[in-house]
Amino acid sequence: MSELDFAYGDDDGDDDGDDYGDDYSDDSDYDGDYDDPDDGDSPLPKTAVYSGTGSFKDDRELTEVTFVQGVTSIGEGAFEGCSSLMAITIPDGVTSIKKGAFYRCSSLTAITIPDGVTTIGYGAFNGCSSLTAITIPDGVTKIGMYAFYRCSSLTAITIPIGVTTICESAFQVCSSLTAITIPDGVTTIGNNAFGGCSSLTAISIPDGVTSIGNGAFMSCWSLTAITIPDGMMMIGVDAFRGCSSLTAITIPDGVTSIGAWAFYECSSLTTITIPDRVTSIGARAFRGCVALTKLILSPAVSIGEDCFSNCTALITAAAEKNMPTVEAFLHYRWHRNVAVTERVNALLCLKGTWDHVEDPPSGQDSLKRKRTDEDEGEEEDEGGLEEDASSSSSSSSSSSSSSSLSSSSSSSSSSSSDEAPLRLTATREKIPKVLWRVILEFL
Repeated sequence: MSELDFAYGDDDGDDDGDDYGDDYSDDSDYDGDYDDPDDGDSPLPKTAVYSGTGSFKDDRELTEVTFVQGVTSIGEGAFEGCSSLMAITIPDGVTSIKKGAFYRCSSLTAITIPDGVTTIGYGAFNGCSSLTAITIPDGVTKIGMYAFYRCSSLTAITIPIGVTTICESAFQVCSSLTAITIPDGVTTIGNNAFGGCSSLTAISIPDGVTSIGNGAFMSCWSLTAITIPDGMMMIGVDAFRGCSSLTAITIPDGVTSIGAWAFYECSSLTTITIPDRVTSIGARAFRGCVALTKLILSPAVSIGEDCFSNCTALITAAAEKNMPTVEAFLHYRWHRNVAVTERVNALLCLKGTWDHVEDPPSGQDSLKRKRTDEDEGEEEDEGGLEEDASSSSSSSSSSSSSSSLSSSSSSSSSSSSDEAPLRLTATREKIPKVLWRVILEFL
């Protein structure tokens, strides 16, 4: 999978020129001198005294910090870009770590946060790529946006029970994080909160969480198992996109909406059941789930465009009556027999390129088929072909042409066509141009 681009933003909406959600690598704004690592000389340790005001921004020689007694907060951008700072102990009197306080402290390996801290601000430790572990104090209730963004060496973190909110991108691209426990008090998991945590193998979401933010676990490539609580109501856009090791997932009965691209390219997912209360599945939600063999859908669900495209292993799709499936299986490759076991309103299937097969509206007895492929040498019938779907049981249900559409009905279907389930089978014909034969049969 290609590298994904993530959106960055400012939590206070002010365009102040400082975006601690970004990961800058350009050092062109630095006007000072620093030692060339190849000149054979090592810089002398540099110690600074921090009084709670001012900033040591981009002081690349700073290695140690001491604090004046009485300091209660680490100010905005206080140690931003101090790339030689390796360890720091924050004194007990500090209660807040503000926006971007340690942003891009790329050599920082250890930091002690006192119990009195209640606020970890926006991008506070963003880009601390050498930080391996951190303990968040019990008094913290919210982990700010981008707080630990791109802490790529972070392998373990303890979130206290008092935390209720994990904000947007709080742990995004913590690519070495293998496990994390989300405490029961958490009710909100923000957009991209754990996106790009490619070493994360398992996670359990507490009962109080009712929605999973957009991209919350996107590109967690090592994630094999996840527990979703019964109280969950919504799975956001891109929520599990690219979780290529996820083999199974149980969607709780309370879920009503699955966002677009939610399980896109979950290439190890084999079976999934959509609860009865789900009313909408977004576009491309399961696209590229190449291992998916069985799909159980809820009644009257609205399915977005291209929802199950490229699910090349799908054998059975069971659905309730009148399930709209327009374009749901676009780009589906019918390389084996497939059964849609209940009545559907519309279905796209492949014949050369695409055919559109529509179930007749209530009160009508015709099936319409529109050819959309342009095979060389073939002529298209304008407006499609119409055939009688309620013909007597003696009518022929097959055709000598591999591109023809056939239908037949039993005596029971003629009396109640609206109740009759629709069965679709597709078989590949070994003929030039890899044409396909589709048989529609009212049971």
